[in-house]
Amino acid sequence: MRGCKSLLLLLVCIITVFLVTGCKFENVKNDPEPQNNIITEPEQHETPKNTPTPSPEPTAAPTPVPEKKNVKVKGLYLTGWSAGNKERMEKYIKLVEETELNAFVIDIKNDDGIVSYESKVPAVVEAGTYLKKYDAEKLIKTLHEKDIYVIGRIVCFRDPAYSKKYPDRAVNHVDGGLWKEEKNNKDMTWLNPCDERNWKYIIDIAKEAVELGFDEIQFDYVRFPDGTRSKMDFGRTDFVKHEVINSFLSYARKELPDVTLSADIFGIVCVSPEDREDIGQYLELIGKELDYISPMTYPSLYARGQIVNGIKFPNPDLEPYAVVYNTLLMARERLSKVENYRADIRPYLQAYTASWLPKGSYQTYTAEQYRQQIQAVYDAGYEQWIFWDANNKYDPDAFLKELNTLD
Repeated sequence: MRGCKSLLLLLVCIITVFLVTGCKFENVKNDPEPQNNIITEPEQHETPKNTPTPSPEPTAAPTPVPEKKNVKVKGLYLTGWSAGNKERMEKYIKLVEETELNAFVIDIKNDDGIVSYESKVPAVVEAGTYLKKYDAEKLIKTLHEKDIYVIGRIVCFRDPAYSKKYPDRAVNHVDGGLWKEEKNNKDMTWLNPCDERNWKYIIDIAKEAVELGFDEIQFDYVRFPDGTRSKMDFGRTDFVKHEVINSFLSYARKELPDVTLSADIFGIVCVSPEDREDIGQYLELIGKELDYISPMTYPSLYARGQIVNGIKFPNPDLEPYAVVYNTLLMARERLSKVENYRADIRPYLQAYTASWLPKGSYQTYTAEQYRQQIQAVYDAGYEQWIFWDANNKYDPDAFLKELNTLD
């Protein structure tokens, strides 16, 4: 009897233990929270020191390329302020509609260093180097509806805004501080053409302009500053100026391979051999990556007594036809000897009166002087031209009364 009771007691104990243990297993299986009393050692992976975790490189969106237009440009230069003035633009557009004119050169960045519209280029935004003078997209849309070819002018290295903001990127003075112009504007500072960071800054602005709809990018002040060279510090001395400028233009072509590119050069560059002016503009080389070069053949800028194509001009401003014609003849002759020269010539012509010259050595420029220069372009074998007046005052009687055409 006692044995039976012991056996029964043992059986009850076994059943009790089984039931309790089974409940605990069930609770572990269905509990979503981690158990505090269970420590799991993570698998150890040794990370090499100073090796950043790689991240995928963002794919840059390609710059939209405007459809190339075969345009024989007959144009006027306009400042950003003119482009943003409704009454002025209506007047200029009307002039185009009634005459042979078919193009405008409009400031993207003038030599104050300020972008003329609300730029979204990060470097421009960070530096605060823009001022909305006009709505670029709206303006270009209006001009394109009128079949007007739109060239965007970018002043490259003459840039007091960005050079003062970032003096380490500027042309400095050998005695310290920023180098400043000695003649024209004694507060004017320049970006250093040798600093490739400045190249990117300029070309990023150009890329945005293309996206906004400009048909062509025109580089101005694409040169080294003139003045006392021994006072300028470029951070290095192992360079040739025209090679630096040509490298910048090669970079521009690489970054904007299908965009129409042009550049302004001094008119005297067509007359002087190699880079005699020591500013980095060498006629036979500067146009190899460009579609157009625009010599500034303003008679008023030639020295009195200047010899052009064997002819001495005591007062060049008084002989606009001869100065322009002989300058372009020299350019044509020199470039005819250069193989694979890409750029055609599209000169800038003078529309202003150079009243700062001595009395008797200048004249008032009206329709007559305009037409003399235009005829000089045609007689020299070229077909395109742009008139320049910094104040955008142009004589409407100078232009033939016919509908403009982009052909």
